Amino acid sequence: MRVAVLDDYQGVALKLVDWGTLPGVTVVPFRDHVHDPDQLVARLQGYDAVMRIRERTEFPRSVLERLPDLKLFLATGMRNARSLDLEAADDLGITVCTTNALHQTTVEVTWALIFELMRNLPAETESLRAGGWQVGLGRGLAGKTLGIVGLGNMGIPVAKIGQVLGMNVVAWSANLTPERTAPHDVTCVTKDELFATSDVITLHLPHSDTTEGTVGARELGLMKPRSVIVNTARPALWDEAALYAALREERIGGAGMDVYMVEPLPDDHPFRHLRNVVATPHIGFVTEENFEIFYRQTHENLRAYLDGTPINVISGSRPFLPDSQVAQQMHAQKLASSKRA
Repeated sequence: MRVAVLDDYQGVALKLVDWGTLPGVTVVPFRDHVHDPDQLVARLQGYDAVMRIRERTEFPRSVLERLPDLKLFLATGMRNARSLDLEAADDLGITVCTTNALHQTTVEVTWALIFELMRNLPAETESLRAGGWQVGLGRGLAGKTLGIVGLGNMGIPVAKIGQVLGMNVVAWSANLTPERTAPHDVTCVTKDELFATSDVITLHLPHSDTTEGTVGARELGLMKPRSVIVNTARPALWDEAALYAALREERIGGAGMDVYMVEPLPDDHPFRHLRNVVATPHIGFVTEENFEIFYRQTHENLRAYLDGTPINVISGSRPFLPDSQVAQQMHAQKLASSKRA
């Protein structure tokens, strides 16, 4: 079996687990990212399995249909439905297995971005490296209002940290109610109130048809001139063009971001250069602990698949079976059908 590991940016695919314990398996990592679907299809010809790091590379039906050798998709993390066509995988008999993931790592990056924005850390560290000293006045968080868009698995721990720092925490999402926010000492507000009153806004919604474009020009226009907004969730939650305009014209205080509509971010993208932007290269989940989980459980998933007993399966109806077992399975299916008849 030939296994392609995509988007191995850190070059760890051959280091974190011992693939040699799986006889007959050849693992080939690719450190670069392929944007073009035709190039992706060409790259993956002849591979029996693909390991994908989270959602870095998308696999729509149009790509899966052009990979006739693909039998096994080794996903990492649980959110795959929008970037991997699971229905197509089922139709094509591609078994999809996945792994667990730690979520608090993204909470950590959320707060790192908030601290950098509010305390003006990029400018201060840049000055220090250049031989200078203090260049501005940062802003403290105590007494400020933290607005959380989406009070779920990510939003709740973000709220707790804000409360420890002495912030007033409010939240909104389409189905959020005061009854759901009260146990967390968070005030449920309207969307407009959150954007108009918050000093720091952070997005923690999943990407769906109803959440896409949650933050557009109208919402950005409600923000206070010095307020900042952070997105470590999904890039489609905000309108990147509207955000760029607000930042370029300095109508808001700044933005922190870890997710982008095109990744890796193009060299000439304005988010790389705006002074009121703090940007990280989608590292919310990129920790030693998470990657150890991804690779260890992927190794286990691959071993189980080769043994004919796939585990952690989220899609796919044709697990690997030796030819003799395939014949036995077909015979058993015919017997079952005749009995029902």
